[in-house]
Amino acid sequence: MNHEAQPMRFWLGASFCDTSEFVELAVAAERCGFDTFTLSDHLFFADFSTPYPYGRMRWTAETHWPDVWVTIGAMAAVTTRLRFSPNVYIAPARDLITVAKQVSTAAVLSGDRVSFGVGVGWCKEEFVATGQDFHTRGRRLDEMLPRLRELWSGAQVDLPGLPSLSMSPVPAVPIPIYVGGDSEAALRRAARAGDGWIGNRIYTEEQIEAVLADLRRYLKEYGRPEDALEIIAPLAVLPDADTYRRFADKGITGTMAAPWWLSPDEPKVDTMERFAEEVIARM
Repeated sequence: MNHEAQPMRFWLGASFCDTSEFVELAVAAERCGFDTFTLSDHLFFADFSTPYPYGRMRWTAETHWPDVWVTIGAMAAVTTRLRFSPNVYIAPARDLITVAKQVSTAAVLSGDRVSFGVGVGWCKEEFVATGQDFHTRGRRLDEMLPRLRELWSGAQVDLPGLPSLSMSPVPAVPIPIYVGGDSEAALRRAARAGDGWIGNRIYTEEQIEAVLADLRRYLKEYGRPEDALEIIAPLAVLPDADTYRRFADKGITGTMAAPWWLSPDEPKVDTMERFAEEVIARM
């Protein structure tokens, strides 16, 4: 993956923030030079029987999970350049038409500043609540992605049991699809159907090199060039411009940052401004 000519882009990872903070953080993120603002997707908290796949669960019943597309609409209204992406949206927990309509509307209202970060999810209870089958979620997402691209283009689409249909409004430019996850199925999905890949954990250098090798292999298998994917990888490094340049040379086009995690007692905006001065401005 040869992305050396591109400077690394910084995505703000705003999961676990209170809903009241998002608009202020979006304004600050744009001012500080962040490329994309991300937020996570969950429907509710419960006594989950599904095992949490990422170690210790860091969220509770009090953690805010506002609706992704409503929140993006609010943040888009107070910004002009900042992009937005869920990290990630559990599309197969919803039906195709609902997903297509929500994302398309958000893209239009934001002036085409929306990317579609998408994954299969892990929480069976959320699928049960929305009436979607948990066990077929990977196959259904594979079927969804090309259909979403068709619907977002405004073309006439034929769907089982429905008359030929089209959707409006639709964005002026294609919505980039970033596939999340680092299982073999997720990496293959990104290589086959994605415009980018988003990591779902914080990676050491050894771990991300293994992922990059897999993505290269799958891209070759599907007949796509090595530079077909944007690579958004949360990295287990201390913030430093030279370190990020080194990772950019490996083919990573963007990383996730939440500067307040290193200084939890400081106001979030203060930590963002320092990160912008010490890292983003020096890239």
